[in-house]
Amino acid sequence: MKNAKLSGRYAKALHQFAIEQNVEEAVYQDILFLSKVFKENIELRVAIESPVIVASKKEAIFKELFQDKINAVTLGFLNLIIVKRREPSLTGIFEQFVKCYYEKHHIRSAVVTTAMELNPELACKIKEILEEQTHSTIILKQVVNPKLIGGFVVRVDDFLFDASILGRINRLKAEFSHNLYQVGF
Repeated sequence: MKNAKLSGRYAKALHQFAIEQNVEEAVYQDILFLSKVFKENIELRVAIESPVIVASKKEAIFKELFQDKINAVTLGFLNLIIVKRREPSLTGIFEQFVKCYYEKHHIRSAVVTTAMELNPELACKIKEILEEQTHSTIILKQVVNPKLIGGFVVRVDDFLFDASILGRINRLKAEFSHNLYQVGF
């Protein structure tokens, strides 16, 4: 992210304005859509972030691509970003907006890493337990890492719970590296 503070300010401003205009959900969906478009189309991102292309051309690109696909508030925001010459921060603004939305709606993302794919029932049960413990709605992402050997690792925001065999092995290695054995005792 090029400038986290700047991205956060613009994202919060857009979020507040969307709430005031009663289009928060529509703008959130637009931001998810735009984020996906920017990730999948590197050429578009390069063109929009380019200082060589004039602002009017960038506005025309956004209007042509998104006018009938996104809310007027979101399109106006994109034009404001162009006028203020903050195009390189767009992807960061999208990420920060999603964080603002999640915070307001008590949504957290969790990553469950396992040695093999979880069955749907177990994934649902883990999600239910996490929602109960965090008092939040959980968006669960599953990652497979065969190096774990067995068990699982759960990360929710800054909290990490490691119940993997690899984690246990690493903890044992750390314990044995601090050998308390003294010669001649």
